[in-house]
Amino acid sequence: MQTMPAHAAHHDDREIETLEEFDATVPARGTLAGFRVQGVDLTDRTRELLATDTAGAVFLGCRMREDAAAKVRADGALVFPPVPDLPFDPYRGLVYSPDELFENLADGYEATPDARAYAWFQQTKADGDIFASMLRAIHDDAVSDALDELLRGARVVGVMGGHAMARGTEEYAGAARLGRELARAGFTVATGGGPGAMEAANLGAYAAPYDDEMLTESLGILGKAPRFTPSVSEWARAAFEVRDRWPKGGPSVGIPTWFYGHEPPNAFAGHIAKYFANATREDGLLARSNAGVVFLPGAAGTVQEIFDNATPNYYESRGEPTPMVLVNRAHWTEKLPAWPLLRALARERSMETRIALVDRIEEAAGALKRLGG
Repeated sequence: MQTMPAHAAHHDDREIETLEEFDATVPARGTLAGFRVQGVDLTDRTRELLATDTAGAVFLGCRMREDAAAKVRADGALVFPPVPDLPFDPYRGLVYSPDELFENLADGYEATPDARAYAWFQQTKADGDIFASMLRAIHDDAVSDALDELLRGARVVGVMGGHAMARGTEEYAGAARLGRELARAGFTVATGGGPGAMEAANLGAYAAPYDDEMLTESLGILGKAPRFTPSVSEWARAAFEVRDRWPKGGPSVGIPTWFYGHEPPNAFAGHIAKYFANATREDGLLARSNAGVVFLPGAAGTVQEIFDNATPNYYESRGEPTPMVLVNRAHWTEKLPAWPLLRALARERSMETRIALVDRIEEAAGALKRLGG
């Protein structure tokens, strides 16, 4: 089963993104000169800041006492202070967790940081405020940096599919089994991070360390709240009921967006890279799926993802083409006939041997392996 690479082992050794890293670095190095400290609350580390050289350091969104801030500025450090009254941290050093985004869910989804960030996005987007657009850009860049650090060295398989796939259906159960099989085969499962097929694949990866009975029981619990409409709160609470009952789930990644604010993130992706810019999110998800992508039945968004992924494969702009597996022959040849066009594009290109169409979801993992995933 895939083990996510340890975060601290991969980022630049001059980056400090947690208080634990700060506490380990100061005595070991004896200096913070040239370091980048990102989104760490340093209000209780005034003594260390006053006693340590910080020349050339950059502090991004770090809370600190005024005397410490004055001292590090005098050293020649750059200090970008936290922005007050924001429902998110634009300088964050790590991706999100479900617990973080769904904090205060007991008071209703509207009270969560996830819902509050979307409300802020809607308000500032309507205002056309340049300061807000700058904060969104900084946030999304910080999330991309954190995601790259998280996934370095991982074999990532993207699982794409529509948000309309309801809990309690055989299609949802099949997508969950696919996620579980991929995780057990050593892949890191990455999805668009939302409901439906995306949640099912993340659930499967979460269930990978447990026996088959756990997944069966989880599907039963989730089936009581089949959709995120009309109540996101009820839908999310069912997921946390599963997580509370089986707290040691396997890791996977969700990459959702506040652009589709009506669509909440799912709670089974242990690592959530949530973006304001959907274009950044879409391209980043596909670009990081270095071991291939499985496309489950979906609508416009999934069709877009098929050809967003096909384009760099066609031109080999990211190197050797990565496998693409489309699931459900009738869907992709009749209802939305993306497969004939994809096959025509691939003809006599190196990607021709890296695409496949299968009838059943149970065939997807095997097809991915045959294509070299």
